[in-house]
Amino acid sequence: MRRNPSAAILVNTPEIELWPGGLLRARSNHDARVLSRAQRVLRRKRDGRYLAAELPEGLMPLVHDLQREPGLDEALDALDTTPPHARAGLERVRALPLARLREYLDALGLDDSYGERTGLDLVAEPDRLALAGFDRYRRPLWLLPNAARAWRSLHADALRDDVVLEPISGYRSHDYQLGIFERKLARGQTVDEILTVNAAPGYSEHHGGRALDISTTDEPAAEESFEKTRAFQWLHDNAGAHGFVMSYPRDNPHGIVYEPWHWCWRGD
Repeated sequence: MRRNPSAAILVNTPEIELWPGGLLRARSNHDARVLSRAQRVLRRKRDGRYLAAELPEGLMPLVHDLQREPGLDEALDALDTTPPHARAGLERVRALPLARLREYLDALGLDDSYGERTGLDLVAEPDRLALAGFDRYRRPLWLLPNAARAWRSLHADALRDDVVLEPISGYRSHDYQLGIFERKLARGQTVDEILTVNAAPGYSEHHGGRALDISTTDEPAAEESFEKTRAFQWLHDNAGAHGFVMSYPRDNPHGIVYEPWHWCWRGD
């Protein structure tokens, strides 16, 4: 079921996300039956596990011992107080606490000197995000409400000039960022090698719902070759008028490789 991008919101708590119904992919026949009726779905941020579905008749657990799930009480409070598909409340976005971040950095052998050394700021996750459309892989694209509006305007202006901008990813949680490191470490990369491409958990612009990675038709995702495309040249010439800037140019002071695909909305 396709939702109206101007209406659907993702409610975010430190350990659990509340997704509007119809946006998550079923992973089994049982999931498909439940998700087809769900108004909202509670999803664990750490591993993406579906925890419960809000159905017309009430909350249906999708895991054993749901009551023992860390962060459940906070998620249920948010479930009770936030409409699943409404603009109400989107203008009152608040930052989530950074309390769990120390645990993630310790797991990677990083301390506070990382931020000082790179000049990257800590980025808190917002407590709610707006649906800005869908990415290349048909996944929901979540951004801050004003960033979502700016992205839709940028995308539409590009189309009027016969330029196709394909979003690759938008908001990413601290948990998701840690997962990127864990997967690359499992493939034999070192933390230092990963840090040249991915900011440490808590320091990525994607956490704040302002950044998105962009490509174009028939162009691989997150490759330097994007700078040779007409889409990149259009972004270079026009993105600033919509509040977007390229965060990591060549020889940037943060130790991040040149990323012509990574653009961040810097508006208010």
